[in-house]
Amino acid sequence: MFLSLLNKKEMLKFLDLAIYMVDIDGEPTDVEKRVLTKMIAELDAVKDEFSFRLADTVENTINFFASANQVVRNVVYLNLVTISMEDDLYNTSELLFLEKIQKVFEITAEKRRELISIVYAERDLREKAIRIIKN
Repeated sequence: MFLSLLNKKEMLKFLDLAIYMVDIDGEPTDVEKRVLTKMIAELDAVKDEFSFRLADTVENTINFFASANQVVRNVVYLNLVTISMEDDLYNTSELLFLEKIQKVFEITAEKRRELISIVYAERDLREKAIRIIKN
């Protein structure tokens, strides 16, 4: 969501964090793989350059974004939250990783709530659309 606001290097770095997020709790689920594939499709500018391997350490990637502007940090955090909440298996490893990102990115508790509410609203809208289409 809003990944097109990132420049090419930020897109590739985001995908590193996304790969880490889906692998953090073991083998990625089918839902996590689907979400990652959808995000890669949104990042048309870099999809041919992405290798599905971490290009750098997670720490270096997090630090790369720590110096980015707040819009970039919010977009990255929002999409990581989306990944973590997509399969309804929000585990401790994901929670701790998101807390670390929130701290390093200097995202306030209020901003965190706002970003998470976007994820819930999108999910609710998608589910409502499916119900309408099927009935």
